[in-house]
Formats: sequence, C-alpha cells, structure tokens
Amino acid sequence: MARQVSLRCGWRTRFAPSPTGYLHRGHLAHAVCVWGVARAHGGTIVVRMEDHDRVRCKPEYERALLSDLEWLGLIPDEGLSSLTRHGPSAFRQSDCNNRYASAMEALRARGLVYSCTCSRRDIAAVVGDAEGDEARYPGTCRTRSAAGPGAALRLVLPPDVMRFADVRHGVQQQCPAEQCGDLLIRDRRGQWTYQFAVAVDDLAHDIDVVIRGDDLLPSTGRQLLVRQMLVEGEPSAANRVLLFLHHPVVRHPDGTKLSKAASDTGIAELRRAGMRPEVLLADAAKQIGFTDVGDQLSAGRLGALFSTYCSWFTSDGAPAH
Repeated sequence: MARQVSLRCGWRTRFAPSPTGYLHRGHLAHAVCVWGVARAHGGTIVVRMEDHDRVRCKPEYERALLSDLEWLGLIPDEGLSSLTRHGPSAFRQSDCNNRYASAMEALRARGLVYSCTCSRRDIAAVVGDAEGDEARYPGTCRTRSAAGPGAALRLVLPPDVMRFADVRHGVQQQCPAEQCGDLLIRDRRGQWTYQFAVAVDDLAHDIDVVIRGDDLLPSTGRQLLVRQMLVEGEPSAANRVLLFLHHPVVRHPDGTKLSKAASDTGIAELRRAGMRPEVLLADAAKQIGFTDVGDQLSAGRLGALFSTYCSWFTSDGAPAH
C-alpha cells in the first residue's frame, strides 16, 4: 500500500530522459506520474537531458523528445523545452562537464578517487559472471597506480548503510559498497557515468522528490551516498531530505520492459499515425494503475486525477502512517 509522505513548500522534481531514442509509451507513463504528482501537490517540474552517453545520444532525439512533450501538453516549469533548447544549457549534461569535473576534483582532494584500468572482462575474471545480478567491483586498482590513457575513475565507497523513504515501498535500506563496490564515475572514454552525474545534477537543480521507475530502485542508495559525500561539511545541503517515488514499469506481456533499443513504437510515430495526445495520456495513466480515467485524458487534468485518486503525498505535517 502507498505511504503518505509530507512535502516541503516549493519542492522540485524532474523529468530527465536520455536522448538515445524516441519517446515511447514507457517514458510517457513515467511523465504522467511526474506531471500528475507535481501538479496535484504544488511541485515544480524541471526537464533536463541526461546525455552523458556521447556515443548513443543524438541531438535529433533531444529535439523529438521535447517536441513530443509539447504536443502532449506536458510543459515544464524550468529546464529544457522546445523553445529553450538552443545553445548550451545547465539542464543538458553534455554542457556541464565543468560541474562534474569540479565535483570529482573535490572528492579526489580528499583521497576518494582513483584511476582504474579494469575492463568488464577483468572484473568478471575475479568475481565471476553475475548472470543478470550486479557484479561487485573487487577494488583491484584501489591500491595501485593505474593512471594513463584509457583509465577510468572510481570513487571509494565507505561501507555505509543508506536508509531512505520510498512512497510506494516504504523505508528502504541498501549498502552500496556491498552491491557494486567502488563506484565508476567516469568511464574509459572520458564520459561521466549516470550514477555520478545524476547525483551531482540533483544537487545543482535543488531536487527534493525523485519520481522514477521501479527498475532504478536498487541503485538509489549509491546515488544518495554520493550526494552525502558531495555535501559533507555543508549542513544546509546535508539536512535536506530527498524523497523517492518508484512507480510501476510498463512492460510487454512477456514481462520485458519497453525499450528504445528494442525499437518499441515511439510517440512521434503514433503522432504521424493520427493518434491524439489525450488518448495516449489516458492509456499511460492506465498503465500505472489508474483504471477509471476513460478513453481520453488531457495534460491539464493530470493534477486533478492524482489529487482525487492518489494519496501518496500529503502537504502538511509529518508523514502519515
């Protein structure tokens, strides 16, 4: 059962797709949850592009994503939109190398960052094939000099147990050092990793509430730990509580997740076929559990829908149990 959790005044959330393909129904279900919760409970929506993967991310995908959001009526309060995407932006990861480099250097100055030349094959040779489970980095390069061309960067993770509130799942507890070992923060191509960049960005954008799919729940603890390490010595930032809502993931009948890599039908393709945005929004709401929305739902009604039928958040006092 969903837990009611209080929200601070003026809280902020984000919709942060990776432009490695076109927006599809799985992304849309996520967007409905973000816009619905924010509009129902007075939050601010920030849109950013998580294009840290410079190999797979393309400008044309970003343009299409922002165009689809506008067509659907999903307009952000801050960040990127079809009108503001031109030129460098603090809401596009590929434009923010200095932000991540500064965060990394601060950690390195404390002796927490080291170079690593291990490949996935090297790691598998030590810890074995994970068979779908996450392989824990064994710390091979932590005590040796591995700097040079092609070296990645890792962050030494302390054995801290991270506890956090998830609105649907209740209190969670994870130990990132046991899950993944020392965290890869920049790969051998010089690209900042998702786990590191998202923690830095959420601090930079003053994010209070993270709304995302259940598939990302296992990595939440490490992002919180990175955040904790980044704000050490800054009481105002350290005392801010980050809340999470991990919602159901839209899947195919066989249980596989919708994917850009699998060429699942994109919203742009459905637009060209004559599908109306209200039909797509209604279908997306049904995918995340709203059964009585009818056949059409406008973006302007999302707040009312979540206010009426979804009591995940309250706006006053301590969390209700």
